[in-house]
Amino acid sequence: MKNCIVAQSGGPTSVINASAIGILESNINSHYYDNVYAGINGIQGILNKHIVNLSDINYDEVKGLKYTPSSGLGSCRYKLKSFEENNEEYIKIFEILEEYEIKTFFYIGGNDSQDTVHKFSIYANKHNKDVKFIGIPKTIDNDLPIMDHTPGFGSAAKLIATSVLENFLDASVYSPKGVFILETMGRDTGWLAASACIATINGNPVVDFIYLPEIAFSPDKFIEDVAKKLTQKNHVFVVVSEGIRTKEGKFIGEAEGTSHDKFGHTQLGGVCGFLKNLILNTNTAEKVRVLELSTLQRCSMHCASQTDIDEAFEVGKSAAQYSIHGVSGNMIGIRRLSNAPYTSETFALETSKVANKIKYFPKEWINEEGNNVTRDAYEYTLPLIMGEPKITIENGLPKYTFLDEAFKL
Repeated sequence: MKNCIVAQSGGPTSVINASAIGILESNINSHYYDNVYAGINGIQGILNKHIVNLSDINYDEVKGLKYTPSSGLGSCRYKLKSFEENNEEYIKIFEILEEYEIKTFFYIGGNDSQDTVHKFSIYANKHNKDVKFIGIPKTIDNDLPIMDHTPGFGSAAKLIATSVLENFLDASVYSPKGVFILETMGRDTGWLAASACIATINGNPVVDFIYLPEIAFSPDKFIEDVAKKLTQKNHVFVVVSEGIRTKEGKFIGEAEGTSHDKFGHTQLGGVCGFLKNLILNTNTAEKVRVLELSTLQRCSMHCASQTDIDEAFEVGKSAAQYSIHGVSGNMIGIRRLSNAPYTSETFALETSKVANKIKYFPKEWINEEGNNVTRDAYEYTLPLIMGEPKITIENGLPKYTFLDEAFKL
């Protein structure tokens, strides 16, 4: 028997399942693996032997995952230690992989997940284990290095820009001077907030100011920016990343007693509330409305990018093909070939070049004032949001796929 297993980890995206379906569909065509298993809830689920054979499920019942948001195979935030620190976990994982006759492990995730792939591949090499490990990128944050962009980002950008357009129109109906603040995700990088630049009406940018983590945030300068703009127009639209911080490095959205996840990441949010109070307390504007998009950015399939879905599917398909040729310890990236027309291709890169590393938003794409982005950001982002998802509608709502068998419902 020659089987493979796929699992998902970290925060979901609208298109993460398309990568899993890419693997499954590729194997249906190649028949290289006898079975495609799924580890439910990532590494944590595999350690608990929560494993489902996708090949035993009728493909018609599974294929809908391609147009279903969130992690259809479940997810986890599990910090895998090095095998020098905790050899028992590795021994247990490889015993389970051997029991299921698994020859290739596909792990879909972001920076931390690629670190897991890297650690497993090193262990396999050192201990002569006949198992290949391949990473598949996923993160709306778009912060994985080397590759042009990550699956999930294009759809999040489309949702952000759409929300900006609609809320701009809504906020513009009132006569008193006002400010609208929209907060995006983005702990360390400003890719998501910057994507708001593609929102235009009559050829003009909708957003007046965009604040990113790459530039130190000054509350005083922020008030100056808004106050000056309000002398020129009645309504000011601001987009801000949750990860903005002061020159001392303190997150604006970090409160006392803020919790952390298993990787030590601070749980952020509430930046727009802080800025709202700042504006009102300084009497800068009469009216302030705020919107924290939160998880909508990573689960809005109804506003996803078909380009993003197609590319997510292709990296999964490509991962399966690379595995046939013996590739291991690599992640499948996306390389942009041209903007007009937009074309891209997949390629393999070593996970050591991606794991625990961050691709920051280019500072040369930020204006001199540090409160908006340049045309480069617009031209980079726009091709990634193109195309509308081919969603099946039932009773007026999207018909999504949920694997009852996998989650025992």
